[in-house]
Amino acid sequence: MSMMHVSHLGPPPSTAHIMRWVIAAMLPGLGMMTLYFGLGVLSNVLIAALLAVAAEAFILRLRRRPVWPTLNDASALLTGVLLGASLPPASPWWLIGVGVIAAVVVAKQLYGGLGHNPFNPAMVGYALLLVSFPTQMTLWAPPQAIWSDTLWPQILGTVPMTTLDALSGATPLDAFKHKGEAVLASEFWASSPLPEGTLAAWRNIALAWLIGGLVLIVKRLISWHIPVAMLGSMLLLSALFYASDTSHFASPLFHLVTGATLFGAFFIATDPVSSATSRRGKLFYGAGIGVLIILIRHLGGYPDAVAFTVLLMNLCVPLLDTVSVPRPVGQSTAHSGTKRSAP
Repeated sequence: MSMMHVSHLGPPPSTAHIMRWVIAAMLPGLGMMTLYFGLGVLSNVLIAALLAVAAEAFILRLRRRPVWPTLNDASALLTGVLLGASLPPASPWWLIGVGVIAAVVVAKQLYGGLGHNPFNPAMVGYALLLVSFPTQMTLWAPPQAIWSDTLWPQILGTVPMTTLDALSGATPLDAFKHKGEAVLASEFWASSPLPEGTLAAWRNIALAWLIGGLVLIVKRLISWHIPVAMLGSMLLLSALFYASDTSHFASPLFHLVTGATLFGAFFIATDPVSSATSRRGKLFYGAGIGVLIILIRHLGGYPDAVAFTVLLMNLCVPLLDTVSVPRPVGQSTAHSGTKRSAP
């Protein structure tokens, strides 16, 4: 997450301090998800976190780098927690393992480790899983399904066919993408394919992520620029779509409280290494994510798009950091670029 520091307030917090606070700030969201979707949420996070730490330790051994000092920064642990929280509850262990390898081994360590990765590691793992295993990535149960009977199949890496129907409930974005835009919005809400309480569940989960994100801002561990720019651009563009055709486009509030919107705004987009560093760059970066999310949700093939849009904007970060750094008076533009550094 993008770190704020003012010199007269003392030394900046350590990487380990930031990472652990981010994990702590995720507890309200994880708790609310567990309340509605059961113990599979926690088992996802636990398996992903353990595998992420183990994968990082293994690669560090291969690279003949010190293991404990790197693991102690908690970046691998956070990557696992973020990835686990993004997956459908009680995902098979092998699915989580593939995502962890893509995130920790490929997106992080093969680039040189923390501070050198150009892409958000957790979102690299998630995006790979989404395009490679679309069926497993849509196995969301209806809210308030405890799923205690799926924990053992999760360890075995299989999902019994008898429970497959119970695990394939549509999320609000899935339902609206595949039915709502094909009919009048009023018809969608009148005969919603969503189980009763689904929208309320996702709204409450979104509010829990918002609480955790505000904690990080108050603690000055992330800045407000990226979340505000991302959410503001989403609300503005979705409002324009909605105003142009209220019969087929969802309202700005619907986009705000469904899917990974608030989770992405505070916990994904604000990654300190792969996001923009200057204040103006953060605003452009966050706004770009928000605009792309709405465009993909309305015009693309995926109902949600946080992972893809974050990765796309990661590609733009070097340019944003170059053009958005204030140029001292008298200095030519050719010399105004800056070099990115690890947090």
